[in-house]
Amino acid sequence: MRILFVAMAESVHTARWIAQIVDQGWDIHLFPSMDYGIVHPDLKDITAYHSFYGKSQQSNRRIKFRGLPVHSELVASIGRRALKRYFPDYRVIQLRHLIKKLKPDMIHSMEIQAGGYLTWTARNQYGGHFPPWIVTNWGSDIYLFGRLAEHADKIRAILSECDYYSCECMRDVHLAKQMGLKGQVLPVLPNTGGFDLERLAQLKQPEPTSARRLILLKGYQGWSGRALVGLRSIALCAAQLKGYRVAIYSATPEVKIAAELVTQSTGIPIDLIPLCSHDEMLRLYGHSRIYIGLGISDAISTSLLEAIAMGAFPIQSCTSCADEWILDGEMGMIVPPEDPEPVAEAIRRALSDDLLVDRASKLNSALVRKRLDQRVIRPQVISIYERVAAESKERVT
Repeated sequence: MRILFVAMAESVHTARWIAQIVDQGWDIHLFPSMDYGIVHPDLKDITAYHSFYGKSQQSNRRIKFRGLPVHSELVASIGRRALKRYFPDYRVIQLRHLIKKLKPDMIHSMEIQAGGYLTWTARNQYGGHFPPWIVTNWGSDIYLFGRLAEHADKIRAILSECDYYSCECMRDVHLAKQMGLKGQVLPVLPNTGGFDLERLAQLKQPEPTSARRLILLKGYQGWSGRALVGLRSIALCAAQLKGYRVAIYSATPEVKIAAELVTQSTGIPIDLIPLCSHDEMLRLYGHSRIYIGLGISDAISTSLLEAIAMGAFPIQSCTSCADEWILDGEMGMIVPPEDPEPVAEAIRRALSDDLLVDRASKLNSALVRKRLDQRVIRPQVISIYERVAAESKERVT
């Protein structure tokens, strides 16, 4: 079986998804939807297609690189910028030619605004039988961008023309159908695949969640993230947070400034977590009593899933399909993303009720074993590709 992925090669989500199938003996190819000349270090046993790329990339001996190798990343970057300036459609042309050459059994574009648009444009220019096309919705691809005039028509066109659609929320299945989805809906699974629960157990603090004294805040503030609301909510809980410390990861510049000011005004110690490894991030979740993730749009937040897998009590915005995973008030708290008062109330309850957070940890642990174990998810992922290949052969015959 030959599969061509069109996806962000630098993304850990791409790497984790593809890792689930690389041992099947299939011929796997990756066409980066964003032409940066790099691939995520966790990717292996694939062929990746760049325009220009630095020869240092070839140090990854488990990836075959295709494109124009040059001596340095600087020269490669100059080459990519020149192509984009003088031949703005060069990636569409490259993808179209690659499909004709490879003749893949299927094409899987992961994420819509880059990979989906690119594949759709190449399909419209293809001029022949196009392979079965799987479109995967990431994060806000439909929930937010589907409401924006700049994107809505293109998303509708993609949904009406793709053969298969996958996502990680039933919410997005309903939205896709409302926007004209005609293809088949594949199983709703997390876009990062399953978790290695044995490895997570080694990183998890053995003490009960109620004994933990760390509050963890996701630090994104921007077009979607609302970490500043989280900081304001924490400030409102200053009296209840004595003896606790707060940590913020992935903090944007404005969040760093606000965190310093909150510490000055309330005395709450706040640590800004620098860029760290995935294991170190998991350990943070595993030491946290409360995890707070706020944003105006997402699919199922990977941070939420990692938090519940590591025993932290989640306080998650209502815009991220959390209600498809946790029971509000029992397994976590689901809150509005832009109002600090209900977020602060959720924090106070999670701080004051040891029984709540410990019971939630047990319930979430059972949920994770049922729905997030890689031994449960991986066979489902493999069967998706086997099904698409089988149905494609049936149509041909």
